[in-house]
Order: sequence, then C-alpha cells, then structure tokens
Amino acid sequence: MYKRIFVAIDNSSTARKALEEAIVLTRALGANLCIATALDEGPLSQHGMGLGTYIDIDRVKQQMRESSDALLDQALAQAAAAGCVAERCLIESTQRRVAEMISEAANGWGADLIVIGTHGRRGFQRLLVGSVAENLVRIATVALMLVREK
Repeated sequence: MYKRIFVAIDNSSTARKALEEAIVLTRALGANLCIATALDEGPLSQHGMGLGTYIDIDRVKQQMRESSDALLDQALAQAAAAGCVAERCLIESTQRRVAEMISEAANGWGADLIVIGTHGRRGFQRLLVGSVAENLVRIATVALMLVREK
C-alpha cells in the first residue's frame, strides 16, 4: 500500500482535516509522513515595484516564512501527539503555481500518495478563488487523496 504519504496544508479548516486523515493513514499503514506547506511569493514579486514604496517586501516575505514555519511546527506536534514521526517541508516559489510546487516537492520526496484538502467550491466562487486541488488532480503523477471538510 502507501509507504510515503505527503500532505500539503495551509491554515484552512479543510487542510486541518487533510492532516488528520494523513496522520490516520500513516499510523494505520506504518508509512512515512511529510507535512508541507507552500509559500507562494509570486504575488509579492509580481507587484513588488508598485508596492515597494508602501511596504517592505522583504519583511513581508520573512513574516510569511515565520507564519509558515509556525504552521508546520503545529502540524508536526499534532502528528507526534498521535504517535507519528513526520518530516517537514516548506516549499517556496515566485515562479510556479502552488499545485506545481506541491507536485514537484512530493515527487522529490518520493511520495506515493499526496493528501490535500478541498473546499469543493463551484461556479463563480471557484472561478474567482481557483482550486489548488483541482490543478493538482490534473498534474499529479502519484495517487492523490482529496479530503473535504464535511
């Protein structure tokens, strides 16, 4: 079955549910677990010229890294409390979409399953917000588990 489970999280309720499912699977299968979060600096880089006079881009990026590190620390503590040893992965990019970042990191780690939360948005809301999970379904080269909140 699955031996290397890669879960991608953010600070959403669906990501928390995905992490819970990944931990359950990891324990049940005796698998290795990698908990990742993607730090997308693209919007800052794309608009840095205009924003640069109003905000300190480097400071904002550092705050994003610190927030991502704290999120990963909490997730690792949750896994440890459940009896799982997990690795962490902070994925950073200004050039790629989040789904591409997740897929490449999972492949680089040797994952045979990616777990990710999905909001299940439809219609106009999906058009506006986009869907990392939907994009990941299209490009992932390993098994993918989508976890809904409900």
